[in-house]
Amino acid sequence: MSLAAPLALLGLIALPTVAVLYWAEQQRRARVARAFVSEPLLASVAPHRPGWRRHLPYLLLGLGLAVLIVALAKPQHSVLKPVPHATVMLVNDVSDSMGSNDVNPSREGAAKRAAASFLQHVKPSFGVGSVEFDKHPVLLQSPTTDHALVSAAIAKLEPSGEGTAIGEALQLTVATIRAVPKINGKRQPGAVILISDGASNAGISPIVVAGQARKDQIPIYTVSVGTAHGTIQLHQASGTITSKVPVDPTELAQIAKASGGRAYRAPDSATLRTIYSHLATVLSHKRVEQSLIGEFDGLGLVLLALAGAASLLWFRRLA
Repeated sequence: MSLAAPLALLGLIALPTVAVLYWAEQQRRARVARAFVSEPLLASVAPHRPGWRRHLPYLLLGLGLAVLIVALAKPQHSVLKPVPHATVMLVNDVSDSMGSNDVNPSREGAAKRAAASFLQHVKPSFGVGSVEFDKHPVLLQSPTTDHALVSAAIAKLEPSGEGTAIGEALQLTVATIRAVPKINGKRQPGAVILISDGASNAGISPIVVAGQARKDQIPIYTVSVGTAHGTIQLHQASGTITSKVPVDPTELAQIAKASGGRAYRAPDSATLRTIYSHLATVLSHKRVEQSLIGEFDGLGLVLLALAGAASLLWFRRLA
């Protein structure tokens, strides 16, 4: 639970003061009774008060006021609500390093399987699109609810290029989400799932683009796929050489943070599929703040009513 107006809780400071004043008044009444009546006659003239019943109405009154003061602080809590429509773009790195087989069957192969798992779990009403990139980004499929088209585009992904232009890929992706037609005059929620194995080394800064995506309320969920021991075979004029391509998740984590998304790491294909399935569920709901003012107001009024009822029942007067 959180409070939208926490300064209102300062009103609670007054309650201990009121409690002290009440206690002092009870002591004063007792002293007055003793001052005008001799000790032998005290029991008949000023009989013992009804113990806890005397104080219970005031206790309920204090609790009721405390609850109402908390209500003034506007309590609220987060709840998950289903999202009927949204746009999700799957952005895949197809640079040469994605051909490393440190993840079975390869980094790219595992990414394709994970994307297929995402399409199986995502809501049919969600528009899903696909972008691939190496040194340059390419829009393979505009957002569509025909997920078979997206699946076909994903199936054709193959590592075949040099360079990693993450910034340009994200720029194209964000622009594609912005261009999706509104529903009932409102823009659909949008999100990006970006999978890569390294840092950007071509084009514009992906951190800058991620910051703009945050302003547009388009979170970017990044997935770094691979291990520190990945290698690929490079064919050169002098022959085939083995090149190390260790995964580098640092910039991907920065992109996710800058956009308001979340970063994931996938050292194997099973983890990667789990991440994509999880994201299909996460993106199908949104977390919203729900007010609890009504509940606190109701409880406070009930406590005040009980205080009044107890006082009338036992003493034929209010407090």
